[in-house]
Amino acid sequence: MKNILSQIKKMCKKFNLISAGDKIAVGVSGGKDSLVLLKALANLKTAFKNSFSLMAICVDLSNGQMNFQPIEEFCKKLGVEFQVINSNVFEVVFEIRKEKNPCSLCANLRRGILNSAAKKAGCNKVALAHHADDLLETFLMSIKQEERLFLLPPKSYLSRTDLTVIRPLLLTFESEIIAEAQSLPVVKNICPADHYTLRQDVKNFLSSLEDKMSGTKKSMLNALTNPERYNLWKIEN
Repeated sequence: MKNILSQIKKMCKKFNLISAGDKIAVGVSGGKDSLVLLKALANLKTAFKNSFSLMAICVDLSNGQMNFQPIEEFCKKLGVEFQVINSNVFEVVFEIRKEKNPCSLCANLRRGILNSAAKKAGCNKVALAHHADDLLETFLMSIKQEERLFLLPPKSYLSRTDLTVIRPLLLTFESEIIAEAQSLPVVKNICPADHYTLRQDVKNFLSSLEDKMSGTKKSMLNALTNPERYNLWKIEN
């Protein structure tokens, strides 16, 4: 966790992600990424002498079929407010709309529900657990799908909801998150499309590239996060 905290502090300093008085809602899916982010921000809150407040919001995409009890207990140990929002996103995506490529619609619906819940709870920021691998994968997917260059921004303002979205883990690789998540109460992903997506194909491609040329992902991250490439991030203060 020490190295992850160091990377988050670097992100906070460089992009002013967290300010005194912030109330931050962490979008917690139950997966390893969001749980590690929640734990890291809880530790950071202590290090920052409680200058900001924190809560965890889980959006149940299956309308009550997922068990978030272990995460609720985890939040109690961290001293973090916890909330579950039930939704029928899976029903809409897979049964009503019958999407062939469901991830985009699912993500949009999930974010809308999360942001609404965060706003209702009095939060001014929402923290998402996208990490360095997500950054690289999204960049390659933007080339393939949209024929443009795009990076997940570390910070973006949503004018419609008056919320700021932050991504503190963009310098942290998934391998570090996996190591840290071993002792955390990860909830199994019950999405029917899990591991059958274009993102998974891109992830496999990057993994194969890393196997053949060790250090490639780190070099790509350094290149894309170089200050000369900040124009790709569309950073909003």
